[in-house]
Amino acid sequence: MAVKILMVCLGNICRSPLAEGILQTKLDPKVFFVDSAGTADYHLGKKPDYRSIEVARKHGIDIARQRCRQFSAHDFNDFDYIFTMDKSNYRNVISLGQNENEVNKVKLLLNEIELDIKEVPDPYYDTQNGFEHVFQLIDKACEVIAVNLND
Repeated sequence: MAVKILMVCLGNICRSPLAEGILQTKLDPKVFFVDSAGTADYHLGKKPDYRSIEVARKHGIDIARQRCRQFSAHDFNDFDYIFTMDKSNYRNVISLGQNENEVNKVKLLLNEIELDIKEVPDPYYDTQNGFEHVFQLIDKACEVIAVNLND
């Protein structure tokens, strides 16, 4: 049975699709399943933001086939680990948890690495450089997650 990991941001078009794609490249797909979701329903069924697709492609990762979906309480049953991009996403996700076991599955992504910041900034209203910065933050955290999960 695969270990299942869910990446969560607000709209599931910028940060969490990048996190899904990045972590997938660092883990064996026979052992791990990685998905992403958003806490809001703004973009259901849509592709990731074109800027996320472009920055991922620049780093050799194809996320263009992903489609936006919304986080639901059922995800607690389906996933072993749930990583959120910021504190607002974290609060929205844990508010749906029914017990301590479910809430304990949820972590802030950047808590996995030693940085002064603990939230992945939302690049939606930023320039392309913002997407590169977000990619680098997520990549560093995903590297640590992959090493820890593979131990």
